[in-house]
Amino acid sequence: MEFGLAVVVLIGVVALVVVLPLARPGRREHTEDYRRAALEAAKEAKYREIRDAELDYRMGKLAEEDWRAADRELRAQAMEILHELDALES
Repeated sequence: MEFGLAVVVLIGVVALVVVLPLARPGRREHTEDYRRAALEAAKEAKYREIRDAELDYRMGKLAEEDWRAADRELRAQAMEILHELDALES
């Protein structure tokens, strides 16, 4: 009898631990904050890639045509990230 009661109480505690974080009212803000932080990190990483590609070109590791193509693509990706950031703020 005591064992059965202990199992029921344990199942109830596990259920509460699993369900309570999902039922919190601030979950949407948390998700938006996480998304914003991820986009900011992606933006900084993309800027670093643009600088690295330019440095490779200046050091002679990339031909001008290759650098221009890579630069166009990286800047287009950076613009997409910036548009997503703008969409979050409005």
